[in-house]
Amino acid sequence: MTEHLWSYRPTAGHLAWADLTGYKVEASDGDIGKVDKHSFEVGDAYLVVDTGVWIFGREVILPAGLVSRIDLEEETVYVSATKEQIRGAPDFHRDTHLADLGYRQEVGAYYTSHRA
Repeated sequence: MTEHLWSYRPTAGHLAWADLTGYKVEASDGDIGKVDKHSFEVGDAYLVVDTGVWIFGREVILPAGLVSRIDLEEETVYVSATKEQIRGAPDFHRDTHLADLGYRQEVGAYYTSHRA
């Protein structure tokens, strides 16, 4: 799973042309926010999720490999991580972390070690 963490699973239902911005994001135990930005580049795909008031307006980055399913009709992305796992992820700062390979490695290591 580690080597594919930054790629969508073949079974997730991701379509490269689909704009996921604004889609609701569901953790394995409930709603965590909405997609604010996403990438579908092979090997470097992710979601930036605005958690709203859930964790004080924090944004988080989720590797695309956590996406278990995308429902285009309901405009919902389901991820295979709990709210607690997402809450405990490394802090994300859009201005510095989107292009930071070291940060991506840190996030990847975090989610790999916290797999259910």
